[in-house]
Amino acid sequence: MFRRLQHPSASHQGLNCYLARLLGLLLAVLLLLPGPSYSEPQPQSQSQSQSQSPAPVLRLEVSGAIGPGVSDYLTRTMARAAEQTERPQLLLITLDTPGGLVSSLRDINQAILASPIPVACFVYPEGARAASAGTYMLYACHVAAMAPATSLGAATPVQLGPPGGQDQKESSEPSDMERKILNDAIAYIRTLAQLRGRNADWGEKAVREAATATASEALELGVIDLVAANPRALLDALDGRKFTLGAEVHTLNTRGAEILDASPDWRAKFINTITNPNVAYVLMLLGVYGLLLEFYSPGIGVSGVVGAICLLLAMFALQMLPVSYAGGALLLLGIGLLVAESLVPSFGILGFGGIVAFVLGSIFLIDSEIDAFRIAWPVILTFTLASFVFFLVVLTFVLKNRRRAAVTGLEAMVGQQALVLGGFPGEGEVMFMGERWNGHSSVPLAPGDLVRVDGIEGLVLELSPMNKPKGEQNE
Repeated sequence: MFRRLQHPSASHQGLNCYLARLLGLLLAVLLLLPGPSYSEPQPQSQSQSQSQSPAPVLRLEVSGAIGPGVSDYLTRTMARAAEQTERPQLLLITLDTPGGLVSSLRDINQAILASPIPVACFVYPEGARAASAGTYMLYACHVAAMAPATSLGAATPVQLGPPGGQDQKESSEPSDMERKILNDAIAYIRTLAQLRGRNADWGEKAVREAATATASEALELGVIDLVAANPRALLDALDGRKFTLGAEVHTLNTRGAEILDASPDWRAKFINTITNPNVAYVLMLLGVYGLLLEFYSPGIGVSGVVGAICLLLAMFALQMLPVSYAGGALLLLGIGLLVAESLVPSFGILGFGGIVAFVLGSIFLIDSEIDAFRIAWPVILTFTLASFVFFLVVLTFVLKNRRRAAVTGLEAMVGQQALVLGGFPGEGEVMFMGERWNGHSSVPLAPGDLVRVDGIEGLVLELSPMNKPKGEQNE
């Protein structure tokens, strides 16, 4: 006759626990998966060894800005190639980039300099460029080559701005920080040039004056080693060249060698996608909003699980990017002010301040002057408007629903009316919601009286008297 009511959130704890375990498993698999793979050459048979077929060449592809995704792809692939039983005789990197992050560039160049396999960098296809960070990569490789109608140079650190700009009109002398950045970049490219026997003076000019050169000009200046129409022509031209790596001398036998493709796999593409500042920014905001919505409206946990996944992915991406802590603090301050605007009446002051802080935080979140690694204005404006609507409309609606009187569960039973059947003072019985309930009251109650439910202790109702019903309602 009596039924114990289950708490609304009890049925969802198992589901949330299962989803949390699934999320942890997926992230662990993502982070532990091996890097880009390629077909390892099979052991040669006796007939093949007699024909002395050349070892294969492993081709890697870089197209676009050099960032954490590209760095992860190149360093992991080169490390994997060096660990193979049958190593490729040459790593061929086809390059087409406008530049990238200094931290990612240095990681790539360190992997190139430490590689036990010769590395050739080839600016390809026609129309490609090795600008800014790409020039440093070209100088670091054992072989530097370009296809016709390609270019390189403009390696000035972007923080310094273009020469002769407005800032230099106001002050002809560069600041101490600008001199440090410039001198460090010059020393770096001269070191690479001296290591590979290339034109160090032109490398310094590319850094100091943002000089550029075409393929034929670079060959004439001694910046690169070869000009080739395609990868096969480059390999034919490199046949017979010798390189000393550590204590070993490597002689290339690349004429007719098989080219193995090690283009970015799905993991490298996924990392490259989420490390896009716009994608990381969107994931971070979706994660924050999902968790806030879960806290304000607990239930099945869909928004909380989605928000947690997005936030963890955003944290994974942002730790690879040059994040400004001041920008992140402004962004969180903006979100906090918008939350406060939805909770307390402030006549729009908190909301306006939240929007300003949100926009400034979004602008300064990524500390980079490179356009490819900055959050786009349309994305900032779109999410600023969406955030304002979210906090002032969605959360306000959710809070109003939370303040409404409960319609189910134990909370909904308190304050309702019951009809006395007998007993009291002390223990007795009442008719409540069409069922007989045990009740308790410290005052006398007569059958037919209407009482109010003040609380529930186990399966016993705590009662207090109300006005008696009219005579015709009494039995």
